[in-house]
Amino acid sequence: MSRRRLLIGGTTGAATAVLAAWALSADDSIVNWYRRRNVAAKTERKKRPLPSRTEQVASLQAGHVYDILIIGGGATGVGCALDATTRGLRTALVEADDFASGTSSRSTKLIHGGVRYLQKAIMQLDYDQYKMVKEALHERANMLEVAPHLTRPLPILLPVYKWWQVPYYWFGIKMYDLVAGDRNVKSSYYLSKKNTLELFPMLKSDNLCGGIVYYDGQQDDARMNLAIALTAARHGATIANHVSVKKLHKTNGKLSGARLKDEISGKEWDVQAKCIINATGPFTDSIRKMDDPNIKDICCPSSGVHIVLPGYYSPEHMGLLDPATSDGRVIFFLPWLKGTIAGTTDMPCQVTHSPRPTEDEILFILTEVKNYLNPDVEVRRGDVLSAWSGIRPLVSDPNKPDTQSLARNHVVHVSPSGLVTIAGGKWTTYRSMAAETIDEAIKSANLKPIYRECQTDGFLIEGAHGWTPTMYIRLVQDFGLEMEVAQHLAKSYGDRAFAVAKMAAMTGKRWPIIGKKIHPEFPYIDAEIRYGVREYACTAVDMIARRLRLAFLNVQAAAEALPAVVEIMAEELKWSEAEKARQIKTASEFLANEMGQMVNRASRDKIPINLSKAEIQTYIKRFQIIDKDRKGFVSINDIRRSLKNYGEEVTGEQLHEILREIDTNMNGQVELDEYLQMMSAIKSGHVAYSRFARMAEMEEEHHEKEALNKKITVERSGGGL
Repeated sequence: MSRRRLLIGGTTGAATAVLAAWALSADDSIVNWYRRRNVAAKTERKKRPLPSRTEQVASLQAGHVYDILIIGGGATGVGCALDATTRGLRTALVEADDFASGTSSRSTKLIHGGVRYLQKAIMQLDYDQYKMVKEALHERANMLEVAPHLTRPLPILLPVYKWWQVPYYWFGIKMYDLVAGDRNVKSSYYLSKKNTLELFPMLKSDNLCGGIVYYDGQQDDARMNLAIALTAARHGATIANHVSVKKLHKTNGKLSGARLKDEISGKEWDVQAKCIINATGPFTDSIRKMDDPNIKDICCPSSGVHIVLPGYYSPEHMGLLDPATSDGRVIFFLPWLKGTIAGTTDMPCQVTHSPRPTEDEILFILTEVKNYLNPDVEVRRGDVLSAWSGIRPLVSDPNKPDTQSLARNHVVHVSPSGLVTIAGGKWTTYRSMAAETIDEAIKSANLKPIYRECQTDGFLIEGAHGWTPTMYIRLVQDFGLEMEVAQHLAKSYGDRAFAVAKMAAMTGKRWPIIGKKIHPEFPYIDAEIRYGVREYACTAVDMIARRLRLAFLNVQAAAEALPAVVEIMAEELKWSEAEKARQIKTASEFLANEMGQMVNRASRDKIPINLSKAEIQTYIKRFQIIDKDRKGFVSINDIRRSLKNYGEEVTGEQLHEILREIDTNMNGQVELDEYLQMMSAIKSGHVAYSRFARMAEMEEEHHEKEALNKKITVERSGGGL
């Protein structure tokens, strides 16, 4: 053991010296890298109204010649739009679906430099990996500064179960701090076993040596994407979602415009542009083949699945990193919007507009999570509230055997016809990727911007200008909002939360005065739907997935809130009854296929019902007795009433635990099929230990006693006659 520690100490010391000499000898030294550029463009809060989508589409149809036309409304695309418009270029952006409808809304929600990439940089002396980490750490600090309402520093715990790993991981994390330089969020530190368990009590304590805590950032990715797009629009960019590119036009062999189609109205038209940027993420190659059908693919798509678990799985203010899963991948376990995100997987996949999570990937994540949690936290399949898959647009490298070994480095490529393609990269570095792309566009198309240099380093994003950490108190005091709702609005909209609150309906209660919730378990209110339409939401999916994050947090709750959401959107967008039905159908399919509802249902349906016909009829009658109002489900109050009738006293806390065990839909309701499955599992012995099992057995005994007593009474009555 001592020889191993000596070897590790010598290796880390040598690596430190090599990395320090390497960084200092580079042309782009740490001092120069982190020097903030002077921002000449105005960064004050724009007061002019946000153009409506109708006005934006009309502007695209007006015959303007744009300096730059950007295809793609994900993080990189909207970053390019903001960069171009703040340099004084006439800019247009079109997105075939919705802003952040693809990978940009399905991330791990982290703003990070990439600890594992730094590990590769040190171990392999890979300078490109080092530069990527250094750039990402600068961008991490920038995002935390320019959008403080949508981001937060997040401590992440790296638990250590072998003593020799303590100096190894401590060195790696300290190097992470060193590379960040003066742009570091907070310094990392070591925790003893006792202190580790105090901060993360759910953690498995067996063989735990301690933990190392480091800091990264966390964001609401879809709302960040939208905020960047809105910022670009307020500064003069013409942006339109649900507008697709059908064809690229050329003049004398050079790109000169495109054929566009409004997917909402069906109308098509041509637009002229001096330069076209392809920022379509996983769909990069499809646009490149519009330019040249014979071009080779450059993207290697990889599927990353995440799941959302209840908030009690993790502390509210600390995440966890599993650096070495059973198959060598990294798993994050992070608190997010009162829930817990776990992920991600990393598997080669096909490019699709509707990626779906698979049962195998969900079970893999649950298995890895279970390895780190103590026995009191039973990791159950029924606890998966939502699950989604995002396609990472990794840049392929023919020398690497699998996607796990791919770094998310980006490439900027200009075709002979002038198509500028930005591919690869990651969320955190969207701004620097955009800056490099616009630099290349200016050069290749010989554009004449007002500002030659990038203006977005330190450029405040929509909602950031007047935001403060205590701004929510003004919302409570001035509008009479519930505190939880006010905090949510402040964090989601920043200083634009006041505009949202003004649209809120009266509740008719003494408190809160305004703000009708669209679902009782979440702080989303009616006003957000009306405001969301002004943020270019065109469909019910746009609303429940990206303006509100309900679909990502709890797929069943999203389904329950859907009719109310559609009703309010119908008022704003003048939908007919047929259109409302179509929106509900499309959104329901989205929840079922892309948000994990169907996978959850299929998992539940695998539980066999091994009951005879007579037993099934008995349990159906018993369920109908409990469900006296014929709702089709029983609630916790129904169960409490039933047990009281049987003379059993059970506390409210015990009932809630029972509900969590048998409610596989996680909707607070136990339906007949769930009831039958649970009774079958109890009867066949599949449920070895649960309060519900014991109570069900008591209920069974109670019914048997009742039957026996009736029989005795009848026999005695018969004997008396």
